[in-house]
Amino acid sequence: MATSRGQNVELESSLKNYTTIIVTDDGPVRTVTLNRPERRNAMTPEMQLELLAALEDTAASGCRALVMAGAGDAFCSGLDLAGLQGARDESVADYRADTERIARLFLALYELPIPTIAAVHGPAIAGGTGLAMIANFTLATPAAKFGFTEVRIGFVPALVSAFLALQVGHKQCMDLLLTGRLFGADEALRLGLVNEIVPPGRLAGRVKELADALLANSPQALRDTKRLILAENREWLNAAIANAIQAGAEARTTSDFREGIAAFLEKRKPAWAK
Repeated sequence: MATSRGQNVELESSLKNYTTIIVTDDGPVRTVTLNRPERRNAMTPEMQLELLAALEDTAASGCRALVMAGAGDAFCSGLDLAGLQGARDESVADYRADTERIARLFLALYELPIPTIAAVHGPAIAGGTGLAMIANFTLATPAAKFGFTEVRIGFVPALVSAFLALQVGHKQCMDLLLTGRLFGADEALRLGLVNEIVPPGRLAGRVKELADALLANSPQALRDTKRLILAENREWLNAAIANAIQAGAEARTTSDFREGIAAFLEKRKPAWAK
């Protein structure tokens, strides 16, 4: 159903208040661009809340497809670790609230009733890999890099593990999460985390071609198909996310996590507790 002109004006006015993302509409296709290029689009709590608001606006609007993109050289480098260093005195309840917010963001993208496309032109690391792989379609250039690097900083890749387990086998899941290694677009394609590798100068054009192909289909059928597929995994995912929220909150209380964050920000090797 098309959105009325009055609704468009109201929505566009509300979108102008965002400070960490840019939201633009091209007809029925909405693009949400992470816009902290100076920090490689690392996610702060503010960005997470703005992304949540943008996704909620999108679900309630007449948009028929969503594109996720990143400004600058990176798609998203994950959580902004600088903000975590000052959180040493927070309680498990505080950590849990942070983890629940990220879970809401991932679920909002996963459950959005319209098709979603991630346009990955550079690094998408940790939570950035999460955002990229949760989208229904992930298009990447050869320069794209991925990795679940949480274990490198003493953290548990809790939430991303739930969504990764839906897409790859047990051995591949263990490999990617336990090594924390970076991998390129070619491997991501082989694993099924990327749909296509697109030449750098063709990414925007290929995203538009895909969006146009989706727009040619029945909007109701697309919504119903997504709902059907998501329902098949919902019970398992609910339990996995509940476990992930608790594991993620508890991980932030450990000495390894505190040392890992400090070592990352000080650009040195961590000295793990024995």
